[in-house]
Amino acid sequence: MTRFAIFDGHNDLLSRLWFEGDTSGESFFTGRKGDISLAACRAGGFAGGFFAIWVPGEPQDAPDPMATLRAFPPVDTAKAHRITMEQAAILIRMAANHPDAFRLCRSVAEIETARAEGAIAAILHVEGCEGIGAGLDELHVLHAAGLRSLGPVWSRDNIFGHGVPFNFPASPDTGPGLTDAGKRLVAECDRLGVLLDLAHLNEAGFWDVAKVSGKPLVSTHSAAHALCTATRNLTDRQLDAMAETGGLCGLNFGVGFLREDGVKNPDMPVEQMIRHLDHLIARLGETGVALGSDFDGTTIPGWMKSAADLPLLTAAMERAGYGTALIERLCWGNWMDLLRRTIG
Repeated sequence: MTRFAIFDGHNDLLSRLWFEGDTSGESFFTGRKGDISLAACRAGGFAGGFFAIWVPGEPQDAPDPMATLRAFPPVDTAKAHRITMEQAAILIRMAANHPDAFRLCRSVAEIETARAEGAIAAILHVEGCEGIGAGLDELHVLHAAGLRSLGPVWSRDNIFGHGVPFNFPASPDTGPGLTDAGKRLVAECDRLGVLLDLAHLNEAGFWDVAKVSGKPLVSTHSAAHALCTATRNLTDRQLDAMAETGGLCGLNFGVGFLREDGVKNPDMPVEQMIRHLDHLIARLGETGVALGSDFDGTTIPGWMKSAADLPLLTAAMERAGYGTALIERLCWGNWMDLLRRTIG
């Protein structure tokens, strides 16, 4: 067993399984290649996290369409609705077929029970709401199925708002924010107890959420713009606003958001992640920072071959002088505290 249990703010397993045609998610349990599998999670202490639904644009024949594009056109609504439901069904089947190993959780109590019983605790998350219409009917269906977290946009525009593109070096202030439909979505998520994820919103959208929502401001997988001037990262002004609401940032493991040069080069030392953690803690406090790996959705450091290597990160935290209590908060406790205040 690893020393620290980890609750992770973001992974893209569901879209990867969908790309691979694994509609049951069975390969997760039988040793799939990739950042996360049951074996890798157990080896590394990955005990739960946010499992994201993500609808790809065109072409669909490659799992990393970001390899050649920085700006993304809108996706077809009917296609997005279909793929959203197909990926949600994968997670539901995984939990139904392997309840001893994998649980779909709707509350912190269910997460803690899953951890105590040795099962991975999964929060169903939607990353970009192209599969949800302006009337929000799909939101209510997904909520009934277990949805407890969503990002109104991915890094492209939709009916709810404007996503921040993948640019470097650049400001996240890239255009308009939420639409009227987006503001209605935010208000309804507050009412339902669905966490709002700011990770792919541009800066105007961030401030719109801050005005409309009464909940803590949260980014499930981002890093510090002061250390890496990628548009996907959060400025100090944004971090300070998050701190004022008791919000939280999960540290993204993507090297393109961590390296000072913004390059997706996996040759990056673990100490660069510690620098970002130090900066985030300085702005958000020790209770406002957690982990948000983006496993199976980005280029992670070369020394981290999979979730099995998460102890290398916690060992680096210890070398940096982080005490056991702080590491436990960063790895698990801060997400639990935040979720108690958002989903219950």
